[in-house]
Amino acid sequence: QVRLVESGGGSVQAGGSLRLSCQLSEYTYGTYYMGWFRQATGKEREKVAVIDRGGTTTYADSVKGRFTISKDNAKNTLYLQMNSLKPEDTAMYYCARKRDSPPYCGGGYCRGNWGQGTQVTVSE
Repeated sequence: QVRLVESGGGSVQAGGSLRLSCQLSEYTYGTYYMGWFRQATGKEREKVAVIDRGGTTTYADSVKGRFTISKDNAKNTLYLQMNSLKPEDTAMYYCARKRDSPPYCGGGYCRGNWGQGTQVTVSE
């Protein structure tokens, strides 16, 4: 089974930037979708950004224009560049991979392969 390992989280002041990375243990081929999700304390896990095999991206409205998802297939790595960070971006960030349709979280359960998460904390 594929393993996903996130890194790059940390503490930053509002307005700062971070770049998250997600290293996969195997090459991703076929009709896979990959994405970043986040979960703040006491809240459900929510989608941040998703990228499909062809490179088409979708973003949550709350991060549009600030965050950029990208991937490097040669390195089996998914990235999330986060700029103009806000305190409300504070959360545990998870990367995910799912075949044939985007990773999904809702109703208390999630679909796809997931990493263990990396914490992002944004202070005023």
